[in-house]
Amino acid sequence: MIDIGVAKSAFKNYVKNYNPEDCRIKLKIKHIERTSKVSKKIAEKLKLEQEDVQLAELIGLLHDIGRFEQIRRYHTFIDKDSINHALCGVQVLFDQGLIKEFVKDRQYDNIIKTAIINHNRSKIEDGLDERTLMHAKLLRDADKTDIFYSLTFEDAKPIYNKDNFEDDKITEKIYKQFTEERKINYNDITTSADILVANFAYLFDFNYKYGLEKIYENGYIDKLYNRFKFNDEETMNKYNNIYEISKREVSEMLDEQGENVVKNKIQMELHV
Repeated sequence: MIDIGVAKSAFKNYVKNYNPEDCRIKLKIKHIERTSKVSKKIAEKLKLEQEDVQLAELIGLLHDIGRFEQIRRYHTFIDKDSINHALCGVQVLFDQGLIKEFVKDRQYDNIIKTAIINHNRSKIEDGLDERTLMHAKLLRDADKTDIFYSLTFEDAKPIYNKDNFEDDKITEKIYKQFTEERKINYNDITTSADILVANFAYLFDFNYKYGLEKIYENGYIDKLYNRFKFNDEETMNKYNNIYEISKREVSEMLDEQGENVVKNKIQMELHV
């Protein structure tokens, strides 16, 4: 069985090991707690059994546990410049045995581990059983839903490594990937503006409608777009087009038939 109260207490105890004054630590704690709540809401929207609702909430609480060591060691959220935070999280939880502090029952270990490993991959691995695949999809959606909240309202510096990038440029390669493929190769990113484009591309990697509806209904696409302006005219034109594509295609995705499922998804790698 899962006791969410015990898991939340374990999380609070774990993060005490890290500098509470570090803005990145504060940002990640808030993101994790909100993602856990969104995971629960998506599970309830899907009318899952109570056990799976609790499991979804727990996985949301655990999904970014590797971020704290990443921040302590490398002072960045960017995996390609440091470590794969999902694999680090699995190591902390299962190789070091921290998972026992969150849940005593070992029957959930494989689902938890698989969902965490797949939450920042380019796509979910093949061959998963139905229940495990569902939790992997659900976590990816919950994570991105709150990422959009964070991108809209949180301080930009911990996310983009700078406060202001009006003089940055969206590179042609990243712009082409977004407009032609709706996905980004993170190895090609060279500017903070490129990271912003990759954030907009998250919109095309939703499995269920709940998160995408919340992003659209709360105006996060508009609010994120309005946070940034660029001095370079060509970059500003690219940015305007990225925004228009995002608004139009998300609206079309939400208009598709089906109460919960988003059709014709394109999956891409997460970094926040």
